[in-house]
Amino acid sequence: MAWCFPGKGRTKLVDSAAIMIRLENLTLQRGPLRLLEDAELTLHPGQKVGLIGANGAGKSSLFALLRGELTPDAGNCLLPADWRIAHMRQEVETLDRLAVDYVLDGDERLRRVQHDLAAAELAHDGSALARLHAELDSADGYSADARARKLLAGLGFSNAQMSLPVGDFSGGWRMRLSLAQALMCPSDLLLLDEPTNHLDLDAIIWLEGWLKSYPGTLLLISHDRDFLDAVVDQVAHLEQQRINLYRGGYSAFERARAERLAQQQQAYDKQQVQRAHMEKFIARFKAQATKARQAQSRIKALERLEELAPAHVDSPFDFSFREADKISSPLLDLSEGRLGYGERAVLEKVKLQLTPGARIGLLGPNGAGKSTLIKTLAGELQPLSGRLQRGENLVVGYFAQHQLDSLDDRASPLLHLQRLAPTEREQTLRDFLGGFDFRGPRCDEPVVNFSGGEKARLALALIAWDKPNLLLLDEPTNHLDLEMRLALTMALQDFAGAVLVVSHDRHLLKSTTDEFLLVADGRVQEFDGDLEDYARWLIDFRLRQQPGSSSEPAADKTDKRAQRQAAAALRQQLAPHKREADKLEKALGQLHEQLASVEAKLGDGAIYEAARKDELRDALAEQAKLKSREGELEEAWMAALEQLETLEQQLAQAD
Repeated sequence: MAWCFPGKGRTKLVDSAAIMIRLENLTLQRGPLRLLEDAELTLHPGQKVGLIGANGAGKSSLFALLRGELTPDAGNCLLPADWRIAHMRQEVETLDRLAVDYVLDGDERLRRVQHDLAAAELAHDGSALARLHAELDSADGYSADARARKLLAGLGFSNAQMSLPVGDFSGGWRMRLSLAQALMCPSDLLLLDEPTNHLDLDAIIWLEGWLKSYPGTLLLISHDRDFLDAVVDQVAHLEQQRINLYRGGYSAFERARAERLAQQQQAYDKQQVQRAHMEKFIARFKAQATKARQAQSRIKALERLEELAPAHVDSPFDFSFREADKISSPLLDLSEGRLGYGERAVLEKVKLQLTPGARIGLLGPNGAGKSTLIKTLAGELQPLSGRLQRGENLVVGYFAQHQLDSLDDRASPLLHLQRLAPTEREQTLRDFLGGFDFRGPRCDEPVVNFSGGEKARLALALIAWDKPNLLLLDEPTNHLDLEMRLALTMALQDFAGAVLVVSHDRHLLKSTTDEFLLVADGRVQEFDGDLEDYARWLIDFRLRQQPGSSSEPAADKTDKRAQRQAAAALRQQLAPHKREADKLEKALGQLHEQLASVEAKLGDGAIYEAARKDELRDALAEQAKLKSREGELEEAWMAALEQLETLEQQLAQAD
């Protein structure tokens, strides 16, 4: 499979003793654009590296190079020959596959063994069956289905969704399936390109934990600074056709780069003084015979003088939300709101008042109703019951992903803005769009050619122009790069109206919100805590969602006494769960002994003689019975281990 393969087809595969990735004097060009020139990079096994850089810097092309889809224009790309590489597919084609089967397809070896095993069973090849069952065991095949379902659950899929065809899911959820498939693939090198783009905060927190425990080498392209800080131990920055490696996460990279740029600027300033002095000497004396030799020497020195680029740290984005003409308080008032679709209520008894200056972040598990609430406030949905009163001067700026599809593909950014402001001077509109990095010809190009990030920037520009006094933002940072995320954060900090935001970008939430509302269990209520408290709340919520678990609400995290009580209760729960897991493991071990005995019998070629056909039939029946029982025990044991693990994690948090 293209997304999970042994290392082949790249420029140079080196002996596995040289266990590292090395780029040597690498030049990489796509068409007329030179992405990298004489670039150097060395990565060792087990390193987790964030790959960052401006759009078009070559991040995705570097991934393609490592996968063997591109070859260097010069230099070397060296990888161990036996490394298995997994990556996240961007296109999903097998729409008729069930979700869990699609994820299992990520383990190519497992699928090959399963295919061969089915063929051996049809052929009644006892020797092959014994060998293949051993190979299946070594590939952790008996636990594969449970592992695939665990990945899907972590990424937000319900048990029912796991058995749906891939074609039933939207584009964003198909990307989650592709991510799960990549994680399912046993690999030495994992390449992930923007894995959080289609994830909510819950799934991102889960993914962080999974990647932290990943034993292989990780290369991660991401615009989520908190995610990078949590996962990577180094940052590789693509800039000016080079790759600079920094120790630590994104925050450490920012500090180190700032220091390097300051030093670079000083060197550049010094160089410019030196250059000016030399040019002045040349201009004065090159025509004088007595000074001609000295002037020539200066010219050659000037040619040899290293070109130091000035430290350009200015972002291409510089914008603000235009100040509202009028404002009233409250901007919006919802009481006893029953919200949902048709006759189906998602949220009950919602009470929410938004006043100028409010800064609210919405938290809650996937599907709990966050988007339902925002759509109702934006006027896309009407409350099923209750009272929703809008302020006299309310102007809503509403951003959601589906609005990107409503942009006119045939119109340019300038035309979009001219439709909002037909009497405004064209230059004024162009200057405004420049703050969103739509400059020159890009202002006049049709939207149909734009990337998802460019469409998101244009949608935000239209909102910013419209002078809103209430911003309702549903995942506004999807597809935005780090620089644009920072610009949006600064614009929101300066915004005078009210903000209600759903975002998986924790840096944005921490920088722009003052309070959180928790949307869960059909209610909207204040959340007394920060994002770390919310991560702990999620653990408890998932525990309560498991069959047979307590449906009592989570203990108040700020209540120390309640924390102690919760920890004591968890310790009481641990013992029986551990006994059950041990009991199942013992039973599974005994069954494996029985199965080994039967498969040893089947591995004896003499049993397939005609005279022993009754014995063969009984042995095959016993094998089938034991295999069926093995599957049941395996599933029960994995479930018990998962619940035990969850309880232990929660106990650690409670302590």
